[in-house]
Amino acid sequence: MAGVLINEPIAPDVFRMVVVAPDVARYRHAGQFVIVRPGAGRERIPLTIADADAETGTVTLIYQVVGRTTAEMSLIEPGGRLTDIAGPLGQPTHITNVGTVVMIGGGIGVAPSHPIAQAMKAAGNKVITIIGARRKDLVIMEAEMRAASDEVILMTDDGSYGEKGFVTDALKRLLDGGVKVDLVVAIGPPIMMKMVSLLTKGYGVHTLVSLNTIMVDGTGMCGGCRVTVGGESKFVCVDGPEFDGHLVDFDEMMRRQRMYVAYEKEAYAAFKDGHKCRLEERAKEAHHG
Repeated sequence: MAGVLINEPIAPDVFRMVVVAPDVARYRHAGQFVIVRPGAGRERIPLTIADADAETGTVTLIYQVVGRTTAEMSLIEPGGRLTDIAGPLGQPTHITNVGTVVMIGGGIGVAPSHPIAQAMKAAGNKVITIIGARRKDLVIMEAEMRAASDEVILMTDDGSYGEKGFVTDALKRLLDGGVKVDLVVAIGPPIMMKMVSLLTKGYGVHTLVSLNTIMVDGTGMCGGCRVTVGGESKFVCVDGPEFDGHLVDFDEMMRRQRMYVAYEKEAYAAFKDGHKCRLEERAKEAHHG
């Protein structure tokens, strides 16, 4: 069992949980994830590691409430426990000094971008981060990304914070402005990663994408995260979660991802009916926080 030190809302339906997991904190690498279970008999879900501290033995997880299990997690109070946290799992990001790395985090994808930005900067790269969100209150981990980057560009769809536009607008400006970009790492909604990959392919810039959002079991047993990369079938949880964005069949991935939406909504709705007051309290905390 893993003790929960912090479990707080940082944006609407987005929470930061800090748990005691010494082995995970000690052995994790950028790009890896863990499997957590909030209670006995509950669903196991994969979550990317957003940060870790080997000295204190703690791991930071950023998660979005989209279904029953993440809703259950949001109700765990500091001092409570996760029944299980297993990891680190998945293939680590290949970290090397390539020159200039552009990190692109869209929405909740900023969280898994953070340890990669940290590692890329520590390896001597210049790190330019582009953060994208629909609106200002959905921007997460800005301070952390600024600390891990040489430059941060903020984009919001509605222009309520930073610049108005999409992450691809900022990336195109960099590419057209003469910045020699050696690597792009994009993490976020599949459609965002697809558009980034289409853009960088035209410029011949190597691009990595993390397909963590499609994972289910996280161990290669269920086959739910099967994707086509370069014409071959891959399992995101064991072969990834990172792949060459120019080789990923994003349309297939998005079709597969939509298969679970109805079940997820049904389970969440049933859970909300029985825990309406507590969930509303947590939502108010995010609004006032």
